[in-house]
Amino acid sequence: MKNRKKLIAVAITFLLIVAGYLVRWEQNQKFNNLRGFYSQKIKWESCYQNFFCGSFRVPINYDNPGTGYFTLQAIKHVASDSSNRLGALLVNPGGPGGSAYDYAMSADAIVSNALYKTFDIVGFDGRGIGESEPIRCLTDKEEDAFINIDGTNSSQSTLIAAAKTFADSCKKVAGLKIGHVSTFETAKDMDILRALLHEKKLNYLGKSYGTYLGAIYISLFPATVGKFVLDGAVDPNISIRDQSLNQTAGFEKSLDDFLSANPTFKKADIQNLIERAGIKPLKDKKGRALNRSLLITAIAASLYDNGLGWANLKLGLTNALFKSDPSHLLKLADDYNNRDNTGHYYNNQNDIGIAINCLDWRSRNSFDELTADLPNFIKASQTFGKYIAYSQLPCAYWSAPPIQPKLPFKDIKSPPFLIIGVTKDPATPYIWAQNLASEFPNSVLLTLNGEGHTGHNRGVACIDTKVDGLFLRGELPEPGISCVSGGN
Repeated sequence: MKNRKKLIAVAITFLLIVAGYLVRWEQNQKFNNLRGFYSQKIKWESCYQNFFCGSFRVPINYDNPGTGYFTLQAIKHVASDSSNRLGALLVNPGGPGGSAYDYAMSADAIVSNALYKTFDIVGFDGRGIGESEPIRCLTDKEEDAFINIDGTNSSQSTLIAAAKTFADSCKKVAGLKIGHVSTFETAKDMDILRALLHEKKLNYLGKSYGTYLGAIYISLFPATVGKFVLDGAVDPNISIRDQSLNQTAGFEKSLDDFLSANPTFKKADIQNLIERAGIKPLKDKKGRALNRSLLITAIAASLYDNGLGWANLKLGLTNALFKSDPSHLLKLADDYNNRDNTGHYYNNQNDIGIAINCLDWRSRNSFDELTADLPNFIKASQTFGKYIAYSQLPCAYWSAPPIQPKLPFKDIKSPPFLIIGVTKDPATPYIWAQNLASEFPNSVLLTLNGEGHTGHNRGVACIDTKVDGLFLRGELPEPGISCVSGGN
């Protein structure tokens, strides 16, 4: 009897193994070609409050779909006025590496009430980002060390060693996938999601880096482009070097504008604080030092927003300069770096952002080439130039080649869509929006004359009403319209 029970148990175990193998074989066969990825179904389940969560698969390598897949996490808020529903609206906050999943969770705050009621607001974390098989190259302590490196006061060997260690760590933790987290591939993932949402046309609101993602999608899938808004535009034809140089100059100009609006502080005060941070930095009550790297990060992060950002910078500088208290500036740097007060990095944007950049742009300059270019960065900005100049050094040691669209971004015949540019945007200079508009002749450029990064949802009715007009009624504004920050 005992032997019989053992035989039965062995038989059952064998059948379970076979069944599991058959399920995996069937799944692998299903995802052996693009048709399988487009025909899968998302199982939406209630999550959080009034949201639905689900996942879908995309091929690691679109040139060879059968080699494996990423599992991407998506979230949506269903239109509250179902009888007047207009479809799904995919949103992306930028980055690269920003979590669109988290962004969509703030659906009621990132779009108007009219859009909130009539669209399903959808976000998904791209390959390697946030909830979607996140690639974390460094531990929290390693991340601290990497971020705290002072590019102006470190030896060549220190900078190169840090860049190599980062690149090697990314390869070790991610393997094959580290070469397939490009924006080009994420744009293709967006089209799979469009199909799984049962949308014939994709509606999209992309900001900052999200505009680059949107521009690639428009170029690849013009037949499925619905209503698109690209806000805080990236020029897809610019090099990563020129991106960095333009941003360096943009942040210096925004700092000058901040100082003009806050005459209590002088440029010399900030320069002296930066010098002090490299010699004898201020420390908070826990003994944590405000080094140069963190100070520069705090200043730059505050310049993204001339409202709350400038107010926070004013408070931080006041405390540091007049009270020798760096705690507020440290918090500004931590918030930008996604670091909590325990020293934990609560998402992987720092790591995956570099990984994406290394795949998106062709140029990978060596340390010597970056050093030769350093005077141009210093000329563009005495404050930020030295720190931004070496920011792309890890890409020189990247284990995978760039993955870029095999199409020219020039005179692209696309469906009409809206581009928003801000004249004093430090992160995505206005000229980029102008260039993007010239590369897509059917686009319309809407200008915000003012400070800060991106134009939509910043309290400027002139901008927000035109965004709503496009999504709700399909209306594009007349070309050449300019709005004023703080105006209607």
